[in-house]
Amino acid sequence: MASQEIETLAAALARLPGLGPRSARRAVLYLVKRRENALPALLEALEGVRDTLVECDICGNVDTRNPCGVCSDPRRDARSICVVEDVADLWALDRARLFTGTYHVLGGKLSALDGVRPEDLSIAELLERVGGGGVDEIVLAMNATLEGQTTAHYIAERLEDLPVRVTQLAHGLPVGGELDYLDEGTLAQALRARRPLG
Repeated sequence: MASQEIETLAAALARLPGLGPRSARRAVLYLVKRRENALPALLEALEGVRDTLVECDICGNVDTRNPCGVCSDPRRDARSICVVEDVADLWALDRARLFTGTYHVLGGKLSALDGVRPEDLSIAELLERVGGGGVDEIVLAMNATLEGQTTAHYIAERLEDLPVRVTQLAHGLPVGGELDYLDEGTLAQALRARRPLG
């Protein structure tokens, strides 16, 4: 049995995405064993983020400055906006360093079951950005779920009357994937999105 304070710390860590109770306890044990170096550094980092974390007014990214590092980077192509569901998606795409434009975070996806409506997402802000001019392409990078694709279709319909090209990330077979391990939805999407070879 650990003290109440240690259990409270483990419970707080367990509420983080990707950490269950066992992983949280392992993290606490690591911090306890290395408390002279690890704890002060962790506390300092948490306090620094707590005091400076903001949401970008332009794209919705989370950063320590506003506008965020992506929106304020002069090397970015502001004529191309990649629309994502969540900040985690933005970070994943940007880590790949393949997209040189800017982003727009919706803050979720449309879902009738969860009661998420278009006005609950930052779709109006996206339309305002595009309507302001200077945007040539919108890349819809929604997750390959029913709700993600519903969201992508809704946004595409809303952008129909604006002078912007709307594209979507390809879906289908992952690199290195074997057909017998893939689900039917992935296989169906790959067949629908097939293209000529060569």
